[in-house]
Amino acid sequence: MNIVQIVAELKAERDRLDKAIAAVRGVSTQPTRGRPPKVVQTSARSKRRRRLSAATRRKLSRLLKQRWAQGKMKPRAKAA
Repeated sequence: MNIVQIVAELKAERDRLDKAIAAVRGVSTQPTRGRPPKVVQTSARSKRRRRLSAATRRKLSRLLKQRWAQGKMKPRAKAA
């Protein structure tokens, strides 16, 4: 290969790299203002709120009261 041809190819590659760097700098130097846009959820199911049935609420209430009562029954350790 000819040295002149190698130098010409290197200069062409340098020009391509300079253009790429300028493009990246142009994108990154633009200031971003405000809050980023909210991500839209596409699933309708994720928007629905799950609700407990009355029976499930009663059961949960009973279990939590039972758990609370068991905690009250445990003797506390005395501070030294």
